[in-house]
Amino acid sequence: MGIDESQQSLLSESRNNSLPNEKKDLRRRRTLEKENYFQGQSVFQKPPQCIDGKLQAEFHFRLVFLWLALYLGGGTICFLLTSHQIKGIKTNGFLDAIYFCVVTMTTVGYGDLVPDSQLAKLLACVYVFIGMALVGLILSKAADYFVDKQEILLVSTLFKGEHFGPEELSKEVQTNKAKYKFLLATSIFLVLMVAGIIFLYFVENLDFVDAIYCVCSTVTTLGYGDKSFSTVIGRAFAVFWILSSTICLAQTFAYLAEYYTDERQKSLTKMVLTRKLSLFDLEAADLDGDHVVSATEFALYKLKEMGKINQDDILAVMDIFRKLDFDQSGTLTEADLIYSE
Repeated sequence: MGIDESQQSLLSESRNNSLPNEKKDLRRRRTLEKENYFQGQSVFQKPPQCIDGKLQAEFHFRLVFLWLALYLGGGTICFLLTSHQIKGIKTNGFLDAIYFCVVTMTTVGYGDLVPDSQLAKLLACVYVFIGMALVGLILSKAADYFVDKQEILLVSTLFKGEHFGPEELSKEVQTNKAKYKFLLATSIFLVLMVAGIIFLYFVENLDFVDAIYCVCSTVTTLGYGDKSFSTVIGRAFAVFWILSSTICLAQTFAYLAEYYTDERQKSLTKMVLTRKLSLFDLEAADLDGDHVVSATEFALYKLKEMGKINQDDILAVMDIFRKLDFDQSGTLTEADLIYSE
């Protein structure tokens, strides 16, 4: 098969590319008719609504802080006003309220502060569901954003002695993205674990085993309640530490699952690309039934084997192509797009 054949589109392979002269002339006339309309501009230009991805990510990241501030602020006011209906170990009214908010939204539930009236219990029920939605839908996205921003730093540190340039670093990150996300999240989680243990040991005066026990019961949201933060300084620390550590652990397990899936996909891809081709493969790859497998047909067949696309995807794309191909030439031109509108 020639090199030119690999450059043809899928649909152009399934048709006779020798168009009648009148069709070629029709296409030329249509293109010329639209030249003044385009005035040197291509219909393939980037639409104005396609904004820069980085700016969009920054914008959403700022919204995360806004939603979190509204949630914690509203909850703190509600539980501060009903503080007399909450029983348990109390320190400072405002600090206890925001601490109760964080313990509730992360489902840690130590039990050192509990609702003691019908109104407080109903508020806690509503608040915990909203908090779980906030953690699952918004704060987890913020964690993803933070990890993505730090991946290059992690890779540059790991390959510090190999003098990788920006392009090589970026390529390495994209190739093993799931792996580095998992490594980074695990590293951050371990730092938070150590920080929590040290704080509980030196500030809350727990012994070393109890400090480890309290940290583990917190980050896993078990929250037995026999060991918790009971000082003013401890609860101030817990407001930030509980929120970050519980989210970080959840993201670490999510990245682990992603990394495992990615490794399995890479193994499947390697197997598909290295195994020998059989006559059955040639027959299955022949999409147009002409007993000849082109480069495009071969690529599509291998992509289907890798699980990256399926037959329905191909048929859907071909159907869209046929609708856009106004003059039925097997190729798309600017004139085709104008007449198909």
